[in-house]
Amino acid sequence: MTQGTREIELKLEVDADALEELKAAPAPLGYTVDPPRTQELRSIYFDTADLDLHRAKWSLRVRQVGADWIQTVKSGTSVSGGLSMPKEQEAEVSAPAPDLTRIHDRTLQKALWKQIDGKQVDPVFETRMQRTTRIFRTEEGAEIEMALDAGEVRTRTRTLPLFEAELELKRGQVGDLFALASALNGTSIARFSAFSKAQRGYALMRGDDMTCRPVGAGRVELSRKTDTAESALRTILRSCQAQIAANRDATLEVDDPEAVHQMRVGLRRLRSALKVHHDLLPLALREDLDERAKVLATRLGELRDLDVLVDEIIAPVLDQVPAEVDAKRLAVVVGARRQAVRKALRTELRAPEVNRLLFALGSLAEAETWPRDPMDADAAAALQETLAMPARDYARRALDKRWKAVAHLGERIDELTLEERHDMRKRLKKLRYAVEFFQPLFPRKHCAPFVATLKTLQDVFGYLNDVVMAAKLAPIAREKRGEGAKLSLAAGFVMGWHEYRAESEWAKARALWDKSRQSRKFWRN
Repeated sequence: MTQGTREIELKLEVDADALEELKAAPAPLGYTVDPPRTQELRSIYFDTADLDLHRAKWSLRVRQVGADWIQTVKSGTSVSGGLSMPKEQEAEVSAPAPDLTRIHDRTLQKALWKQIDGKQVDPVFETRMQRTTRIFRTEEGAEIEMALDAGEVRTRTRTLPLFEAELELKRGQVGDLFALASALNGTSIARFSAFSKAQRGYALMRGDDMTCRPVGAGRVELSRKTDTAESALRTILRSCQAQIAANRDATLEVDDPEAVHQMRVGLRRLRSALKVHHDLLPLALREDLDERAKVLATRLGELRDLDVLVDEIIAPVLDQVPAEVDAKRLAVVVGARRQAVRKALRTELRAPEVNRLLFALGSLAEAETWPRDPMDADAAAALQETLAMPARDYARRALDKRWKAVAHLGERIDELTLEERHDMRKRLKKLRYAVEFFQPLFPRKHCAPFVATLKTLQDVFGYLNDVVMAAKLAPIAREKRGEGAKLSLAAGFVMGWHEYRAESEWAKARALWDKSRQSRKFWRN
């Protein structure tokens, strides 16, 4: 019986110029490449009238390759961090229509029949592509097919142009895909595809908006029964990479402040993960990734600060100001600066450094083994024991360390300077990220009370930090020629309003800290 196989692809969106560059790119050092082969492909996608296959994340297509028709069935068609890993099976058919009897993997066939449930399947859209294929090989035996597609997705009434590079793993490890992507000319400014061709077709057919939107971290899927410290870190790295990549795209496409905020969150989560798992990775590798993430987060910081000033510092005060205070004009001035900074940031986010970080994360998360610092046999054995440690045991140790770092300052909460409050806020953030990483390893009912209190406490500390940051309004106001006095008055009112409110918020923070300190630490069972 022929079984379906797992297709593993890294999908990259490129422009027409980059596609041409990739067609002619020389083999990177350590690779060989076959001569390119170009062919015309027409793919027809089928579904029921109710789109049952799409809803279940299946795709059913028939592709014309020369004079032949090839049917492909895929299950699990989503894309995350550019990676697509559906289970698929191909078979030749005699006409441009599906023949489900040609699915020789009986499990796959039965599952597809169940999704269709006896309904008729009809064409819903098609793609027309000119595909150039190149095969890359390494001395270690990895083999990767690069498919460069230029064409369009078509429905009965709409078309969507598409330029895409797909790196499909034929032999080797998933990390080899990211290693090749990092080495190739033409991928340095590519974007990870957020959608498969099938997903694009369905969206086009329904007239959906395919603009990239801000994406939160989501739940890290860890198993208390099977995950080790090593496998948990790999999952966490994938989550960070996907969040950074998705929100880079959203920041490029929309003005929603949540996009740059979530990209910064992804970078902070990454830096926190590297710190929490410091004993699993070599020092030089951790420091390199941490520095790259830090530099990128700093670039995002100016826009994020301006977003906060406009939306969270000035906006709540607009209906509170007396007539002689022109806070609306202050919002316009700060908003104009925000737009200028956003434009400059978008140029920076298209720079190769961003993809170098994303490719490096992908390579690390998917590498067969991780590099090690030089060490003796005893240290190597101890490291191997730590890597294989149950993730839950590792989490207990890590969470205790993060909690003690916060508690060290919390013991003196009434005496903290502004700088120490800022430090405590950062430690709370690191604790929260660690809690969110490892929460799935513990019973939900044990986690919920502590997590809720921690989140509220961090939000209060975050607001108090925003109030301190509001001092940036004063120099912005003074810089506006001819309006300095008027805008300075507005800035002073806004800052005073928040400073008054901050006094009660600090009392709230004090009470929440006491509650956190006294609450059950769910990891200490």
